[in-house]
Amino acid sequence: MSDLRDLYQELILDHTKRPRNFGQLATANRKAEGFNPLCGDRVTVHLELDGDTVREIHFEGSGCAISTASASLMTEAIKGLRVEDARALFEQVHKLVTGASGPNGGGPSLGKLVVLAGVRDYPIRVKCASLPWHTLCAALSGGDETVTTE
Repeated sequence: MSDLRDLYQELILDHTKRPRNFGQLATANRKAEGFNPLCGDRVTVHLELDGDTVREIHFEGSGCAISTASASLMTEAIKGLRVEDARALFEQVHKLVTGASGPNGGGPSLGKLVVLAGVRDYPIRVKCASLPWHTLCAALSGGDETVTTE
């Protein structure tokens, strides 16, 4: 179990130090901003939708290691999904980090996102991990209000 926990921590640190899909997206046709007033995390999610498919996704902002890693992992998992599947994946991740289900709680495959399961042991960090995902949902909906964790 310790080896698995070390592997998870290593993956989180890798995505924190070298976030994937970080930066603006010139071809974005959807965008949403998120803010966690409790800790100051900020994230902007940029989407390029092609019909009902997420062709490209980037994020930018500043936040803690959990927030940055969650956003980075999210962009890898969401790219190429249909909007409906992206929303279903959000539901799975939200259940995972809040402890509402285990890593195999049904629905789409979580893949690497299962590393976020450890967040549920630290309730104060759940909002850090879920902020990018809530911001993604706002971008998918085309909303222009800032998403907040409060």
